[in-house]
Amino acid sequence: MAMLILLSIGIISCGSNSNEESTEMSEENTSETERFGGLALYTVRDSMASDPKATLQAVADAGYAYIEAAGYADGKFYGMDPADFKAYVESLGLTPKSTHMGGVTLENADEQIAASKAAGFEYFVIPVPPMGMFTFGPEGMGMKGTKEELVSILKTIGEKCSNAGLKLLYHNHDFEFKPMADGTILTDYILENTDPAHVNYQMDLFWVTKAGADPLAYFEKYPGRFKAWHVKDMNAEGQFAPVGTGSIDFGKILAEKDKSGMVYYLVEQDQTFGLDPMEAIKISHGGLKEIGFQ
Repeated sequence: MAMLILLSIGIISCGSNSNEESTEMSEENTSETERFGGLALYTVRDSMASDPKATLQAVADAGYAYIEAAGYADGKFYGMDPADFKAYVESLGLTPKSTHMGGVTLENADEQIAASKAAGFEYFVIPVPPMGMFTFGPEGMGMKGTKEELVSILKTIGEKCSNAGLKLLYHNHDFEFKPMADGTILTDYILENTDPAHVNYQMDLFWVTKAGADPLAYFEKYPGRFKAWHVKDMNAEGQFAPVGTGSIDFGKILAEKDKSGMVYYLVEQDQTFGLDPMEAIKISHGGLKEIGFQ
């Protein structure tokens, strides 16, 4: 998932006011140039649930330029009507880039797409197999139903998104890179059986690494299909970690961003393991800068 500096200029004299204004505007411009990258608001979901406006301001203050929502319910984003959400986010200097819409179905897709468009989002992201297909248990994440059913849903919703001026992305976890019962790799099946004009990928770099797959091999095999990345690191225990504090070689991956098709990227950390999420996103933003993300 950085705000405009609020200027409070006291008028002492014409000359001193002009100097103060010039200095403060320079500071504001500096702040603007330091804002980069996005944050997936799922990282700070508890704060977004209790005080979304203050949380969004804190995200802006941490240096992020755009956000991805993960809190749509009853026609609202984090309790705000879509147009009000858009207005507030943009008032902080943030851009509403994408939204995870895990509750989408073929029946409510038109309504959710319209709401996402009204909220200013450009990308409509399906975070797991929708419509009850996603499974989670002691053995991990997975999917019930068939790969053909999932692709059919993605095609239908993808075309609806395109017609509305949005872009559909499918977000992966680890199971999409592991062989299914018939030996199929679900990610490969999705990419080979969908039209890039309507369906593309949001690659979660942690989960593809966790699955033992190579992001660079996928960029080579399916160039241009990975329009967004979720950037989160992996610690020695294989857990989520702030960007730059773990073992994932983001520099090597970033060098192939053009081949991947990456248009934007987002810090995400599903769990922070005792570290305050707000502190975690600050550490990650610093890590992004060190690695060379812009």
